[in-house]
Amino acid sequence: MSGETPRATITDPFEYLQIVLNPDGTLTRKLMLPRVAAEPNDPEGRAPVLSKDVRINLSNNTWARIFLPRQALDCTSSSANKLKLPLVVYYHGGGFILLSADVGILHDYCSNMAKAIPAVVVSVDYRLAPENRLPAAYDDGLEALHWIKITRDEWLREYADLSNCFLMGSSAGGNIAYHVGLRAADVIDALEPLKIKGLVLHQPFFGGTQRIASELRLMNDPVLPPIVSDVMWDLSLPIGVDRDHEFCNPTVDGGSKQLEKIKSLGWKVLVNGSDGDPLIDRQIELMKLVEGKGVQAVRNVRVGGFHGEEDMDMSKAHAMHMVVKDFITSSKQIP
Repeated sequence: MSGETPRATITDPFEYLQIVLNPDGTLTRKLMLPRVAAEPNDPEGRAPVLSKDVRINLSNNTWARIFLPRQALDCTSSSANKLKLPLVVYYHGGGFILLSADVGILHDYCSNMAKAIPAVVVSVDYRLAPENRLPAAYDDGLEALHWIKITRDEWLREYADLSNCFLMGSSAGGNIAYHVGLRAADVIDALEPLKIKGLVLHQPFFGGTQRIASELRLMNDPVLPPIVSDVMWDLSLPIGVDRDHEFCNPTVDGGSKQLEKIKSLGWKVLVNGSDGDPLIDRQIELMKLVEGKGVQAVRNVRVGGFHGEEDMDMSKAHAMHMVVKDFITSSKQIP
């Protein structure tokens, strides 16, 4: 979480996360990661990716950062024949309780992804728990899709192919992308002309009341041990429910019926993970559930690694972006 991989065994999750739970149920967040401003203008034409911030819901203080590859602006084709770029709607990680779309490591990740694919990337800044417990983040994630549908924002209207949209998230953001996808499948007609082609779940954050094999094997993981995950779930799930709630454990009761709708819509699902992540067996369980419902699925599990490694290693981030690029390209023919 701090930008460097810790080595000591974590015994105090609150200290590790640099948070203090206040008597009124709010958090004091002491983690100070550098934030960067958007760069909507590039007079000298050198920036490979431009970015700008847009407001989604003033009452909830939700917004998004849009990333536009320079090559889209440099296109000399006529407007009528302009080749538009895929649209990736991205939800950041942070255990539902930390981070925002303007944190430097997240900004760089999305900027590099926009360039590598290339794609227009909309990084959604949603409400955090425990001040706004789940399903607030899912509500905000779906609202962002409705905003994209109606906005007159020039970058989205001129350069993004709304008929070639993918929902993507890392860690807690992968959980959000999954649940927003389930909700979107139920209201797909209301999102036109936005057409979702697939879900990209990168090291998605799921759990359950009983420890699973990878959690037991990596009980003392220096990045995301189960005791840290437990605190994140305690702070983000609705009051009074346990970790076998559907928000945390999607395999409960055989999984969501919306997966059948996702199958009928022809969406594909990519699950990306590594066997050095305590969450890997949760992710494989999810993949088996998705495949069991007949949904087209792509499994990309690497040997070794750790949770969130792409945030700290640009080469691994680039490799992940190439996986996403291939997934998007392979989904082109989905009606």
